[in-house]
Amino acid sequence: MADAGSLSDRLPDLAERMRKYAPGSDIGLAIGVVALLSVLIIPLPTMLLDLGLALSITASVLVLMVALFLHRPLDFTSFPTLLLLTTLLRLSLNVATTRLILSHGHEGPSAAGHVVAAFGGFLMGGDVVIGLILFAILLVVNFMVITKGSGRIAEVAARFSLDGMPGKQMAIDADLSSGLIDEKTARLRRRELEEESGFYGAMDGAAKFVRGDAIAALIITVINILGGLTIGLTRHGMAFADAAATFTTLTAGDGLVSQIPALLVSTAAGIVVTKGGTEGSADTALVRQLGGRPKPLAMAAGAAAILAMMPGLPALPFLALAGLAGGGAWMRMRHPEVDEEATPAPVASSDAPIADALRIDMIRLELGYGLLSMAGGDAPRLTEQIKGLRRAIAGEMGFVLPPVRIQDNMQLDVTTYLIRIKEIEAGRGDLRPTMVLAMDPQGGTPNLAGEQTREPTFGLPALWIDPSVRDEALFLGCTVVDPPSVLATHLTELVREHMAELLSYAETQKLLDELPRDQQRLVSDLIPSQITVGGVQRVLQALLAERVSVRDLSTILEGIQEAVAGGIRPIPAIVGHVRTRLARQISDSQTGPNGFIPLVTLSPEWETAFAEALVGPPEDRQLAMSPSRLQDFMARFRTAFDTASAGGESPALLTSGAIRFHVRAIVERIRPMTPVLAQAEISARARIRTMATI
Repeated sequence: MADAGSLSDRLPDLAERMRKYAPGSDIGLAIGVVALLSVLIIPLPTMLLDLGLALSITASVLVLMVALFLHRPLDFTSFPTLLLLTTLLRLSLNVATTRLILSHGHEGPSAAGHVVAAFGGFLMGGDVVIGLILFAILLVVNFMVITKGSGRIAEVAARFSLDGMPGKQMAIDADLSSGLIDEKTARLRRRELEEESGFYGAMDGAAKFVRGDAIAALIITVINILGGLTIGLTRHGMAFADAAATFTTLTAGDGLVSQIPALLVSTAAGIVVTKGGTEGSADTALVRQLGGRPKPLAMAAGAAAILAMMPGLPALPFLALAGLAGGGAWMRMRHPEVDEEATPAPVASSDAPIADALRIDMIRLELGYGLLSMAGGDAPRLTEQIKGLRRAIAGEMGFVLPPVRIQDNMQLDVTTYLIRIKEIEAGRGDLRPTMVLAMDPQGGTPNLAGEQTREPTFGLPALWIDPSVRDEALFLGCTVVDPPSVLATHLTELVREHMAELLSYAETQKLLDELPRDQQRLVSDLIPSQITVGGVQRVLQALLAERVSVRDLSTILEGIQEAVAGGIRPIPAIVGHVRTRLARQISDSQTGPNGFIPLVTLSPEWETAFAEALVGPPEDRQLAMSPSRLQDFMARFRTAFDTASAGGESPALLTSGAIRFHVRAIVERIRPMTPVLAQAEISARARIRTMATI
């Protein structure tokens, strides 16, 4: 009982150990490959040889069936490895059979096993000449037709797959950056693209296995015949006729046993590589494409009927085929498939090309040929940074940036890129894809060996250096940036500069529609009874033009409602009221690292001068200051801000609310990055420090 109990306890462990050696496990595969190689050295008894030959035939049939019902070539990525293993199996069995034929062939037809004897007797009909002719025909068909054709197709497919990889990768990255697909889908497509390239490359090499197998079969056959005759005549004293009959029969049987599986596997390889982009399994595709339309079937039926009526030809086979083809054509006419014939193509509108020409890209990045690698490959840094840019703009400024379209431009220099905003060039620059950009934070040129240049975003002196001296540059205190980051920084600044233009009417409507449900009542009360969507768009554009975030859209709408309800109609006045409501947000964005807002104030004299220069009705006030006074103001403005910048500060200009809009219009032409704040836009809790007074 104790032994029985211990045996039952050991059974699960035994089953677990045996599972490691199953055919689908890694240990099982290793044992199988070692067994194949050992057959080349160790003689096999006839029973194991018959088992191996049966396995070879069955495996080849299985491979052919899998290839026939394959939906796409990438579903059978293990086929090149399987092709090598099946070829190795046949060659090992050929060596084992040759050993038995040469050593025991004089004993009779069953010396090399019953499988070889059956093929040598039954398939050849007892005639050696017929067997050799059949073997030669199978060898020619396999070697000259199927293997050569499938190898050529695999070679062309591998070449086209490699040549088309950059374009396909750029298409994936463009879809990703435009938001058509997510990161997971893009990663999956890249993996499929790599698998496709690797598969066709492996198939190109694996086709050589089949050709080598056919050549080896021919050589082994000649060796078996000549060696068998020599051994039979010299060693066993057989008559020439008996030796020729015995060894030739065994050799022809062995050749047929090896060539039939080889032919099946070669056919499977041809089916896999010729499938290409055909959808569905091969049987479904053939039936759908050959018998999917009634006209070809009807023509084939007519041709078969004409041949049936010709004298000397048998009428029954052609009439039967004519009936089948005609019946198929009649069925297709009664039940047509939904295809190009069944579904009439829509009439192309003459306005379509014009409409396509009118479409513009909001943001487009054009790359020279030498920069395409930054947008493709396994780790496309550029597209990842553009995704991060869109995410950062959405979180910081409150609206989703339009998709960035990336395309190549052969008219550009190989290392040049061009950024277009609404089809108009907004900026360009030159990159060195294999180098990194080093910049001195003090504004000088780094003391390093490299190519002098200008940083494209801010125009600072910089140096293109080899990545191997990156550590030396960092030790000297330089800022080192890779080319994708340089381009992404340039794109970021241009997007921020033109952000107001990028907020379209449709994007404004989308922002309003995506407000939480509890705030939709505010939208319905405000629009369109008090202001239109276009009016809201202009307010948001004015805020974005001064880099004020519109993420707090509910507060902005409340400010618009208050301004309109108070009788304020001009957009600049509405914007001024909204900015007052956003005082905490504006103050927080202007607070420096030291915890205070650096300010340059406008003196009372200039406040009075600007206020007196405003003319026109209240709803359309204009600044009418003399050019000499404007030149004087701009000179004083530059002096004050240059002095503050030399001290390491980036102050804002503080004015009264009545003239802020008009002062901003002047400052924008001198220093567009300088914020202009009204006194009411400074939060009561904000800490301020006056750096200078104009």
